[in-house]
Amino acid sequence: MTIALEHFYVLVGLLLGAVAVMNLLDRSNPRRFSTALFWGLYALLYLAGERMPAAAVGALMILMALVAGFGGAHGGKPSTLPEEARRASAARLGNRLFLPALLLPIVTVIGATLLKDVQVGGLPLLDPKHLTLVSLGCAAVIALGAACWLTRATPLQGVREARRLIDAISWAVVLPHMLAVLGLLFTEAGVGKAVAHVTTSYIGMDSRFIAVAVFCLGMALFTIVMGNGFAAFPVMAGGVGIPVLVGVYGANPAVMAAIGMFSAYCGTLMTPMAANFNIVPAALLDLPDKNAVIRAQVPTALPLLVANIFLLYFLMNQ
Repeated sequence: MTIALEHFYVLVGLLLGAVAVMNLLDRSNPRRFSTALFWGLYALLYLAGERMPAAAVGALMILMALVAGFGGAHGGKPSTLPEEARRASAARLGNRLFLPALLLPIVTVIGATLLKDVQVGGLPLLDPKHLTLVSLGCAAVIALGAACWLTRATPLQGVREARRLIDAISWAVVLPHMLAVLGLLFTEAGVGKAVAHVTTSYIGMDSRFIAVAVFCLGMALFTIVMGNGFAAFPVMAGGVGIPVLVGVYGANPAVMAAIGMFSAYCGTLMTPMAANFNIVPAALLDLPDKNAVIRAQVPTALPLLVANIFLLYFLMNQ
């Protein structure tokens, strides 16, 4: 049997379902019912999303957004091992604690390279359409097994720890999923064409430098709004990058795309919408200022964005 991406969707759905049940049973959580509803809906999307009508999936995501928007996704106080036990375990294991984390990239690379042509019973071992993602999923399962073996814990303890991390991150776990959908909606709605109309109508694109600046700044700004440079790229590439930089000024598409994405990452450094980079670390470290990571990154992001504008201006025809 081929190991497919859908198998890991089921695993993620079951994990989220377990998080929902644990929150429902946690009386220390003042909003345990709404929190359980939030994670239960997310679990349902993974378990049955592909078999549900698109409108129903959209309605569930809107309901999740409403629950989170009104403060319904609230973490409780999951039970953890006593601090003394954790310290003793860490002292016993030493640097071996890093083994499960190191297995993630190692197994992923092995699966995506050495195992890509392996077949079992005439079928590929790993789904060739999603080879890297399937390899990463296998790596996660193997890393969990290694962690349980090292720490002498059970997989149930791994689920408890997953619940603790998910509660700490809260609704921000869902944000990359939501933003990917937002990028698709922007593309389908023709936002790129609208950007092309606005920029060419109200901004003088007869200057190559201005065109480059609009493209780079637009990549950063759309990423700030959408939280995802990959979602911003088709909008700005369709609006300015391809018709103006490539079509009018003969820019190398590869250079335009590479520096454009680098400009988008400058926006990533400055937005709470990129929650997995900027909000999650603050939550996991219990920082008093949830925007502390962003404040530390802005002095780097702005000069880097200016540098990207000049880089694209001088290198676009290479």
